[in-house]
Amino acid sequence: MTLPALQNSGVFLRRILSRFPQDISLAFAYGSAVFRQTGGQMRSNMLDFVFAVDDPVTWHTMNLIENRKHYSFLRFLGPKHISSIQTDYGAGVYFNTLVPAEDRVIKYGVISTDALIEDLLHWKTLYVAGRLHKPVRILLQSEPGKLRPALVGNLKSAVTAAFLMLPESFSEEDLFLQIAGLSYSGDFRMVIGEDKSKVSNIVKENMPHFRKLYNSILQECPQVVYKPQQGRLEVDKSPEGQFTQLMALPRTLQQQITRLVERPGKNRDVEEILLQVAQDPDCGSVVQQGISSIVKSSSITQSAKGMATAGLVKTVSYSAKKLQKMWRGWRTRPSA
Repeated sequence: MTLPALQNSGVFLRRILSRFPQDISLAFAYGSAVFRQTGGQMRSNMLDFVFAVDDPVTWHTMNLIENRKHYSFLRFLGPKHISSIQTDYGAGVYFNTLVPAEDRVIKYGVISTDALIEDLLHWKTLYVAGRLHKPVRILLQSEPGKLRPALVGNLKSAVTAAFLMLPESFSEEDLFLQIAGLSYSGDFRMVIGEDKSKVSNIVKENMPHFRKLYNSILQECPQVVYKPQQGRLEVDKSPEGQFTQLMALPRTLQQQITRLVERPGKNRDVEEILLQVAQDPDCGSVVQQGISSIVKSSSITQSAKGMATAGLVKTVSYSAKKLQKMWRGWRTRPSA
């Protein structure tokens, strides 16, 4: 079976990458132009990239020399201000969108390596970490440092969070739908601007990619019985099992859960609160709410920043394309 990704795309994507300054610690392509989604037209979709860079000021300095037209009016502020806008606002990512490259249209986000590692380990915003819960095409990765263990840790956290929101027994597809939906939970763009079937469209066409991404983690996880031949999993839903899973969640999510559960005037530590949540029949719902609160905040602030980084004309054009895709998904959805 041929995996449903762009075939022979490695050279093509690296040609695009070669247009940018090469001081990049991680570069990956993602989205519907790289991995097929149900009902999607890969060739006509915009190509999405994320570049992690050690020194954003230096990188933007070089990119302004090589690709000045990619930037909105903010280019006149210079690389230091652009870097500040990147790191100090929203989810720590600076996007240039609707950029022509190699007869395609691309969008690329720039994030500092430190901010990426922080998001991968602690889910501070879940903005880039959430994209990396799903299959992506890694184009460049520096060796090895803190980045690789952070990438693996992010996948393990996604599995743990999904376990807490699923029943005792479930299918591989159930698991991957839950994982793929984490970064969309609470995202205001899912109300307007995105196809409501987006998560399902991502997973159904890319089951082999999800299996490859998560197989070793599931095989090695002591709290789950994984039967890949049957495509079934069974997870420990005892209070002890759920407490272990809650304690393994990223720090920001634990803090959000604590805020949701703790009553005013009490001063219990996180471990005591998570022990209470582990025994709650609505444990999964509390975890879901915690994730939603992280995603909601970062999606709103990052989108507001995107209006400035894209500029008015590109913002209107990009939003129109999103609404068109949402409308197309709504029209082609089978009736119940």
